[in-house]
Amino acid sequence: MTSSRAPRPASPANTLQSTANAATGPTYRISVADAQAHQFYVELDLADPASGGQEFWLPVWIPGSYLVREFSRHVLQVRAWCAGKPVAVDKIAKNRWKAAPCKGPLRLRYAVYAFDLSVRTAYLDNTRAFFNASSLLLAATGREQHTHLVDIVCPDFAPQWTLATTLPALQCAASGFGTRQAHSYAELIDHPVEMGELLRLEFSVGGAAHAMVIAQGGLLRNQVDDKRLARDLKRICRAQIALFEPRSKRAPFAQYLFMVAPTADGYGGLEHADSTALMCSRRSLPHPRMAEANSDYRDFLGLCSHEYFHAWNVKRIKPQAFTPYDLERENATSLLWLFEGFTAYYDDLMVLRAGLITPQQYLDGLARTIGAVQRTPGRLVQSVSEASADAWTKYYRPDENTPNATVSYYQLGALVALSIDLRLRRDSAAALDDVMRLLWTRYGRTDAPQRAQGVAEDALPALLKELSGLDWRGFFRRHVHGTELPPLKAQLAQFGVTWTTPDDAALDALGLSVQEQPGGWLNVQRVRNGGWAERAGLAAGDLLVALNGERARKSLLERSHALAQPGDVWRVTTMRQDVLQHAEAPWFALPNSRVQLQMADKPPAATRQRRSAWLGLHG
Repeated sequence: MTSSRAPRPASPANTLQSTANAATGPTYRISVADAQAHQFYVELDLADPASGGQEFWLPVWIPGSYLVREFSRHVLQVRAWCAGKPVAVDKIAKNRWKAAPCKGPLRLRYAVYAFDLSVRTAYLDNTRAFFNASSLLLAATGREQHTHLVDIVCPDFAPQWTLATTLPALQCAASGFGTRQAHSYAELIDHPVEMGELLRLEFSVGGAAHAMVIAQGGLLRNQVDDKRLARDLKRICRAQIALFEPRSKRAPFAQYLFMVAPTADGYGGLEHADSTALMCSRRSLPHPRMAEANSDYRDFLGLCSHEYFHAWNVKRIKPQAFTPYDLERENATSLLWLFEGFTAYYDDLMVLRAGLITPQQYLDGLARTIGAVQRTPGRLVQSVSEASADAWTKYYRPDENTPNATVSYYQLGALVALSIDLRLRRDSAAALDDVMRLLWTRYGRTDAPQRAQGVAEDALPALLKELSGLDWRGFFRRHVHGTELPPLKAQLAQFGVTWTTPDDAALDALGLSVQEQPGGWLNVQRVRNGGWAERAGLAAGDLLVALNGERARKSLLERSHALAQPGDVWRVTTMRQDVLQHAEAPWFALPNSRVQLQMADKPPAATRQRRSAWLGLHG
């Protein structure tokens, strides 16, 4: 049964442990205050606080997720004691606290509400616990570069729980609970922690120990093919290590951990230097009787591949704006199309090169990305570099008009990466793999000469010319800083890939997105600029009542669209704010956006060789 009371804290007058006495950095103790109320309990000890009053602060965002999330809103009841006596604590900013001057030792106590079922913050109930330290552990101002000690306590109600993290252990039990350390606050917050009944699988590759832990393992035991999962992950990891380090084939870390939280219908991930936090649906995990990998499992492997690739691209190869991170305000960069888009290009490509999907399955996914970008009117409004810079205010704050106003730097960035790769392979002796290796040796490796500076906003065209001898100024003007899509149809043809354009689904052709409500009523979700739905005056939030005198249903829209002829005028009835509205608009369909890609049967030998080298095919 879950405990509903806070654990008994140690006396504030107690002397600190000998390791903490010698340290000038903070020591934390993390325990479960109340799992049913979703509250962690944190004690923070500082041996010698600042003489004028010690300040503490919490990040407002987490690297990898570019939105100010205000983690401090979940911090509760900050209290302090100095040498056993209460000390006043004032909140001096939205994410900052200051303790009154004292000679120390200083102890801070507070609780944190944790019920965000995502990879970005913290979660706690009686089945599992998870946290990123950036949303849980206050930083001590002026001590950010000092050693940080963290003692994580196993909950009394769950002695069977184990703990998984890559935060280095100092003195831990076999279960993983105990004391861990980081050499700085920045290092501390780069190691998420998962606790609970964990299903664990392990493998070694690139000279590094790798593991995956899956939360709620008791529920999933005997339902997950952990041997297959370990085998497939190892192949993906090996392929990526070989891409960046073709000679040594050594990983840039001693260990790597995939932390997976299965949910009913979740999907997402967040990268860290030697770990990643992942969410997936339970059906995405391979079961023991699975013969061929289904689409859900293939998507999960792509997610794992994406986050693993980030261990190089954005965690070690960084934009200048992130060196170092400023965790108290936005860190804008116009290069997210490079760090997220290139990673999105490589995620499924590495799964293909690892031999875990077929070339056609890879091309199907690529076609979906092309179609999604072509269906986004915002691509004509915003360049991919502008989309990167606007991530903080647009991409992570979507609304019903987002597709009309912005474009995904993930999706369009991946297409830009594809176009660069194909041009390099067609017109030079280089490939995008060589670009990634150059970025790695110049900006990412521990001995990289420009690691501390990071990648400048305008660095890539010169790097590409250095490798290929080609002039990239026009490409960047049109396709990176402009809104013209890369000429992928012609480029793919040069690699033996055919491009056809099937008819769009009815709602896409009409520029309309709806959600079916109870009873079959249609609620308008989004209206695409330039489509029939916009011309008819529809808007997000409208209830679509009738079309041409019949009750509006998806089946009616699809049938009417299939039978429509140029010149037809459709009558539509909607309800907006409980008021009926009537409108008429001539029917028309938007240009087809769907794309179908297929391997050409018998391309010329040179074309086939280029295609095989690009896709990593053998024979």
